[in-house]
Amino acid sequence: MNYISIFSTIVTAIFTVAVFNRYRQRKGTHLLLWGIGLIFYGLGTLTEVILSITFSEFALKVWYLSGAMLTAAWLGQGTVHLLVRKRGVASTLTIILVIVSVVAAILVFFAPLTPAAADYNTSLPASEQYKEIMTRNSLTIVLTILLNIYGTITLVGGAIYSAYLFWRKKVLLNRMVGNILIAAGAMMPAIGGTFVQAGLVDWLYLSEFIGVILMYAGFMQATAQQPVANPRAAVLTS
Repeated sequence: MNYISIFSTIVTAIFTVAVFNRYRQRKGTHLLLWGIGLIFYGLGTLTEVILSITFSEFALKVWYLSGAMLTAAWLGQGTVHLLVRKRGVASTLTIILVIVSVVAAILVFFAPLTPAAADYNTSLPASEQYKEIMTRNSLTIVLTILLNIYGTITLVGGAIYSAYLFWRKKVLLNRMVGNILIAAGAMMPAIGGTFVQAGLVDWLYLSEFIGVILMYAGFMQATAQQPVANPRAAVLTS
């Protein structure tokens, strides 16, 4: 059984609840989209656990759709709503993402499996076997690449940009540290993919666990209430 993915799923569930609680209190579309992205993250790690116990076509396709295609894009879209101020841009991009996500889901769930599914090995990660099991047409592959590029640029780039702004203004340094942690955490699953290519499959699970831990720590740090010595400064930074 994949115990590291169990821990990743638990932490992701706690993180998701924290984000939705903040959304309930503060509203903000960015929080809603981050919460959706974390649901996808949790589905990815949960189906890894299932696939380490038994083979399931449904679990494999949920794993691919959520983990390989949608997680980064939806988390990144939350950052777009937080940072992009030009009217209508973030909303338009969200509509496009919803449409692309629906198309991706249709492509994945209607794709037939190959005969190699009968030889699925539960001792190996799905990421090492799915190419031989799942049939993916060119559109599925292109969407997978584009969604991950978009998600990485918006999530990691947005976090680094936010950290830079807080560093430059010398205010709310906790948010600068938080954004650095979020950026580092967001890059971990991508690094895990490199480990898989190098044959270090166990490091993929560890990278997912470290990634969600860093993002959760960054979120808690960035949203922590800080005492303000200068009341005027509180007004300027609120």
